[in-house]
Amino acid sequence: MPDSAARPPEVTQAAAKPSHIRYALIVFLFIITTINYADRSTFSIAGSAASEALGLNPVQMGFILSAFGWAYVAAQIPGGALLDRFGVKHVYVGAIALWSLFTALQGFVGLIGGLSIVGSLFVLRFLVGLAEAPSFPGNARIVAAWFPASERGTASAIFNSAQYFALVAFAPLMSWLVHEHGWRMVFWFMGALGLIAAFVFAKFISSPDRHPWVNVGELAIMKEGGAVSMDARPRANASGFSLTRLKVLLTNRMLAGIYLAQYCINVLTYFFVTWFPIYLVKERGLNIVQAGFAAAAPALCGFIGGLVGGFLSDYLLKRSGDVSRSRKIPIFVGMTLALSIIACAYVDQEWLVITLMAIAFFGKGVASLGWAVVSDVAPREYIGLAGGVFNMFGNTAGIVTPIVIGYIVAVTGSFDGALIYVGIHCLITLLAFGFITGKIERLKID
Repeated sequence: MPDSAARPPEVTQAAAKPSHIRYALIVFLFIITTINYADRSTFSIAGSAASEALGLNPVQMGFILSAFGWAYVAAQIPGGALLDRFGVKHVYVGAIALWSLFTALQGFVGLIGGLSIVGSLFVLRFLVGLAEAPSFPGNARIVAAWFPASERGTASAIFNSAQYFALVAFAPLMSWLVHEHGWRMVFWFMGALGLIAAFVFAKFISSPDRHPWVNVGELAIMKEGGAVSMDARPRANASGFSLTRLKVLLTNRMLAGIYLAQYCINVLTYFFVTWFPIYLVKERGLNIVQAGFAAAAPALCGFIGGLVGGFLSDYLLKRSGDVSRSRKIPIFVGMTLALSIIACAYVDQEWLVITLMAIAFFGKGVASLGWAVVSDVAPREYIGLAGGVFNMFGNTAGIVTPIVIGYIVAVTGSFDGALIYVGIHCLITLLAFGFITGKIERLKID
């Protein structure tokens, strides 16, 4: 982070008190991430109408829905490396533009003769996954550059909570678009919205020391709080990305515990976004409309829990100065609450099931501090790569969880075993942070 002397003289003189542009920035990241998650769910919302119009069977739908997850996981490490090599702004702007373009193109499938409908949708969904891969590592790097350590928990919780808010904000809108204008309009609308977001991102986001609205007072807060340069690159003699540095990120014990915990936390996330509505209909007897409203309650509680976890973690850090305790305490509290999902296997009342699910997802939100932890521990020049590795492990749950739960339900004829399976991952998260990670601190790579 450059010192205040690098600022223009008029800016230095005008800095009577710190500006607060970083707060506007995190709101903007929240909006971008909300659009990101909404684009992931476009085919889930429009898929029913699209499958009827295009003549898709359930097996074909399954392959199409899986395309995003495979590409997203596979591209995490390359996406993180691109962020480190070419900088956050250029890579992130390009990513938003590309995933929006590929989203919009899905609305044209079936209009051009001679092309495989299944193949076209699979490829486009795969490309959306590839393009979205740098987004969360990019968020982590921006937060590490714009926020002091004592505010990163809250900042990371805000952008991470967008995964819940996207369902609340966009699912009704996309459902209305399908009903009123047809399934294709969902893809065209979301694609156009994303392209606008890419343009705004390019205009607004920059390194804080170059941002015209940031004064030296706010820069001092960032620097003194341990913020890193958004434009940090691997040293000239470090030769950029290398398998040696990747090996360190993959074999470090502290990071291994963090990766394992993120995978387990995401098991809850992917249960919710894949099987939870089906569970409410098949196991609890709700109709589709009832299930939609019922699913909104845990989503809102997860959103609130995410904000509570971030605020609590930063409050503890300001009081104690101990990063490990301040990050781990909310995680332990949250995952203990999330264990309530197991109790759903042993109760009959629908209202009690929804209540327990809401508690579980509130707890999951409180514990979702993984991105704050990555901002705290990642090597300064390799935050993009470290974030990519972290997100790769976490989102592997998106491939494994739907398959395993499907197998459990098929074999047992019930979701009870699936709920216990999800709950066990809460316990594993507690063990990972309790016995594997050790002290949370910045990792240095020579």
